[in-house]
Amino acid sequence: MKGHMKAETNHDYTRRNRFTGESIELTKDESVKHDEIFYYEALATLEDKELGYGGSKLWNKVRKNLDWFRKNNAKAYMVLLD
Repeated sequence: MKGHMKAETNHDYTRRNRFTGESIELTKDESVKHDEIFYYEALATLEDKELGYGGSKLWNKVRKNLDWFRKNNAKAYMVLLD
Protein backbone atom coordinates (compact mmCIF):
# COMPACT_ATOMS: atom_id res chain seq x y z
CA MET A 1 0.00 0.00 0.00
CA LYS A 2 2.94 2.34 0.47
CA GLY A 3 2.72 5.29 -1.89
CA HIS A 4 -0.96 4.76 -2.69
CA MET A 5 -3.44 7.53 -2.04
CA LYS A 6 -5.59 5.33 0.20
CA ALA A 7 -2.78 4.94 2.71
CA GLU A 8 -2.36 8.71 2.94
CA THR A 9 -5.97 9.82 3.38
CA ASN A 10 -7.88 10.20 6.61
CA HIS A 11 -11.54 9.64 5.89
CA ASP A 12 -12.62 11.17 9.20
CA TYR A 13 -12.63 14.52 7.41
CA THR A 14 -14.46 13.52 4.25
CA ARG A 15 -17.46 15.74 3.55
CA ARG A 16 -20.26 15.17 1.04
CA ASN A 17 -22.33 17.66 -0.93
CA ARG A 18 -25.89 17.36 0.39
CA PHE A 19 -27.37 17.85 -3.09
CA THR A 20 -25.01 16.05 -5.49
CA GLY A 21 -23.55 13.39 -3.17
CA GLU A 22 -20.04 14.26 -4.42
CA SER A 23 -17.43 14.07 -1.65
CA ILE A 24 -13.99 15.45 -0.94
CA GLU A 25 -11.38 14.93 1.78
CA LEU A 26 -10.72 18.00 3.94
CA THR A 27 -8.14 18.78 6.59
CA LYS A 28 -9.25 18.85 10.22
CA ASP A 29 -9.43 22.68 10.19
CA GLU A 30 -11.33 22.72 6.88
CA SER A 31 -13.82 20.18 8.18
CA VAL A 32 -14.51 22.40 11.22
CA LYS A 33 -15.10 25.43 8.96
CA HIS A 34 -17.34 23.34 6.68
CA ASP A 35 -19.42 22.06 9.58
CA GLU A 36 -19.72 25.59 11.02
CA ILE A 37 -21.28 26.76 7.75
CA PHE A 38 -24.21 24.39 8.20
CA TYR A 39 -24.42 24.87 11.97
CA TYR A 40 -24.66 28.65 11.67
CA GLU A 41 -26.93 28.39 8.63
CA ALA A 42 -29.41 26.35 10.69
CA LEU A 43 -29.28 28.77 13.62
CA ALA A 44 -29.56 31.82 11.34
CA THR A 45 -32.56 30.31 9.58
CA LEU A 46 -34.28 29.82 12.94
CA GLU A 47 -33.46 33.39 14.00
CA ASP A 48 -34.76 34.71 10.69
CA LYS A 49 -38.19 33.28 11.51
CA GLU A 50 -38.39 35.87 14.29
CA LEU A 51 -36.30 38.68 12.79
CA GLY A 52 -37.30 38.41 9.14
CA TYR A 53 -35.39 36.99 6.18
CA GLY A 54 -31.67 37.80 6.44
CA GLY A 55 -32.07 39.40 9.86
CA SER A 56 -29.77 37.08 11.77
CA LYS A 57 -26.22 38.29 12.34
CA LEU A 58 -25.14 34.64 12.16
CA TRP A 59 -25.27 34.88 8.35
CA ASN A 60 -21.99 36.82 8.68
CA LYS A 61 -20.35 33.69 10.14
CA VAL A 62 -21.73 31.61 7.27
CA ARG A 63 -20.40 34.08 4.69
CA LYS A 64 -17.01 34.32 6.43
CA ASN A 65 -16.49 30.55 6.17
CA LEU A 66 -17.78 30.44 2.58
CA ASP A 67 -15.35 33.23 1.66
CA TRP A 68 -12.52 31.36 3.38
CA PHE A 69 -13.18 28.29 1.21
CA ARG A 70 -13.40 30.37 -1.98
CA LYS A 71 -9.98 31.85 -1.22
CA ASN A 72 -8.14 28.90 0.38
CA ASN A 73 -9.64 25.73 -1.12
CA ALA A 74 -11.55 26.59 -4.27
CA LYS A 75 -11.81 22.93 -5.27
CA ALA A 76 -13.57 21.99 -2.02
CA TYR A 77 -15.79 25.05 -2.40
CA MET A 78 -16.83 23.95 -5.90
CA VAL A 79 -17.48 20.34 -4.80
CA LEU A 80 -19.24 21.01 -1.52
CA LEU A 81 -20.61 24.52 -1.37
CA ASP A 82 -21.19 26.03 -4.81
